[in-house]
Amino acid sequence: MTNITEAEALSRVAAYCSLAEHCRSEISEKLQRWGLPYDAVNRILTHLEVEKYIDEERFCRAFVNDKYRFAKWGKVKIAQALQLKKIPYNVCRHFLNEIDDEEYLSILTGLLNTKRKSIHAENEYELNVKLIRFALSRGFEMKDIRQCVQLSDEKDFFD
Repeated sequence: MTNITEAEALSRVAAYCSLAEHCRSEISEKLQRWGLPYDAVNRILTHLEVEKYIDEERFCRAFVNDKYRFAKWGKVKIAQALQLKKIPYNVCRHFLNEIDDEEYLSILTGLLNTKRKSIHAENEYELNVKLIRFALSRGFEMKDIRQCVQLSDEKDFFD
């Protein structure tokens, strides 16, 4: 998109932000792709923040909620995704800590039970290794995985 005025850009991104939660870095990238100068981008972003079209904490709360409930991501993967969106760690840590532990472990257990049905393994040890790798790839921490995977002999895995 070229030859867009600052007012047109503001109008378009305000409409865009009113449809769904977006973070400052997403909007900044979009405005830069449109070829707006940095000073105009900063003015638009400031306006959007003042008018509450963009709110990093509100975005972070929604992002964390959606990713662990619907996408079934673990805390590590969510934190990495938020870091890529340039959300400060102290903001995201607060919302990651608000995740209900019981619900979180229930999601992980459900994922592991579903995955267990599709894994072909020679023995229990190989099955558990594959389940652990799968859960780690989804962003779950080892301490949580340990609680959900029935390990025949835990010391084999962690020593």
